[in-house]
Amino acid sequence: MLYSLKDKVAVVTGASSGLGADSARAYAEAGAKVAILARRVEKLETLAEELRAMGAEALPLSCDVTSEESVKAAIEAVIAHFGHIDILLNNAGVAVRGGVHTLSVEDWNKSMDTNVKGIFLVSKYVVPHMMAQNYGKIVNISSVNAFIADKPDVFIRHSYNASKSAVLGLTNGMAASYGRYNITVNSVCPGLFESEMTENSLFKSQPFLDGYSAQCPMERPGRRGEVAGPVLFFSSDASSYVTGQFLIVDGGTALV
Repeated sequence: MLYSLKDKVAVVTGASSGLGADSARAYAEAGAKVAILARRVEKLETLAEELRAMGAEALPLSCDVTSEESVKAAIEAVIAHFGHIDILLNNAGVAVRGGVHTLSVEDWNKSMDTNVKGIFLVSKYVVPHMMAQNYGKIVNISSVNAFIADKPDVFIRHSYNASKSAVLGLTNGMAASYGRYNITVNSVCPGLFESEMTENSLFKSQPFLDGYSAQCPMERPGRRGEVAGPVLFFSSDASSYVTGQFLIVDGGTALV
């Protein structure tokens, strides 16, 4: 099967909720063994039980992607348990509100540390294993906000825009360097989806939702599970000759 992940080992960061958890479920359905990483272990344990009920092997691990020590320990635990890593989904991220005239240095660093440094650190400890086995699929989650920005003042997120744009540059660099090792590196760029990150902010504003739906060709935000397909494509051998690419999953919003 083109999209089968049977016997593959997938690592998902930011897996405790939202797009990370949905992707972990998609990996499990496709036959992968899944290591789910996040800071909130109690949520990971709940997800792990769900994945096991689906027949998948699941390994929940505490991991703060901004800490090299934490990342190193988590990846070593994955290797010790499964023996290798075939797929890495760099999904952990934060969205901090504010423009450059209001953002604190701490908030700026929070965005950059999680959204960019986090991908660097996790990849730093996964890529050598993929190089050694001459195989790997890396998917970095960026955002449609790497291309377009929310204009209403209340939704300005300049550090988010900058960090998610940086993810695309890092994706291209990694793809160019590691293709010779049969490692593909691509990026998925979601639009607005209901998640733990957005449900108490963007989804609380009906005027914002109405405005978003009005400018989106599909006239709605994304639904749960609609990012999992593109993630699965880049994670499977269906994309064996695709690298350094990004796929915007936003119902066409970036076209407007």
